[in-house]
Amino acid sequence: MLVYHDEEWGAPAHDDRHLFEMLTLEGAQAGLSWLTILRKREGYRQAFAGFDLEIVARFGPREVERLVADPVIVRNRLKIESAVNNAARVLDVQKELGTFDAYLWRFVDGKPIVGRRRALSELPAETDLSRALSQDLKRRGFRFVGPTICYAFMQAVGMVNDHTVDCFRFRELAP
Repeated sequence: MLVYHDEEWGAPAHDDRHLFEMLTLEGAQAGLSWLTILRKREGYRQAFAGFDLEIVARFGPREVERLVADPVIVRNRLKIESAVNNAARVLDVQKELGTFDAYLWRFVDGKPIVGRRRALSELPAETDLSRALSQDLKRRGFRFVGPTICYAFMQAVGMVNDHTVDCFRFRELAP
């Protein structure tokens, strides 16, 4: 968890494959601890072909059954099927807008929103912006993208800098 916090969480991400990976992991985390997901992250990378969008979008019933039986990931059929579906939806967004990155970052006008929080207790579970992103993703056919998942995703990929102001990462990532 410390390495994830110190090196990745909150850093602006713009690679479509990584953004898809994080959206998948945040969806898989629903109802579980983030530590559980981090421990399974390498398993997810193997099971989901390195989060290659083209490959995952073509997963059919046989691949889904393989994943449901694979203990290296969370074996929840709905979460697995949502990841396959979401890969296809990301490809749709890429066809429409060029990149998934361009689509996502327009919600924050291309730059991170800086939270300036003094304590972790000040962090919201969702915001108007995460509700707007959730609603638009759902309209586009994405699944497991509720407003809480979207806010955690936005934090993880640096769309929101929610490191507390006394955290060294806050200063490193501040615009």
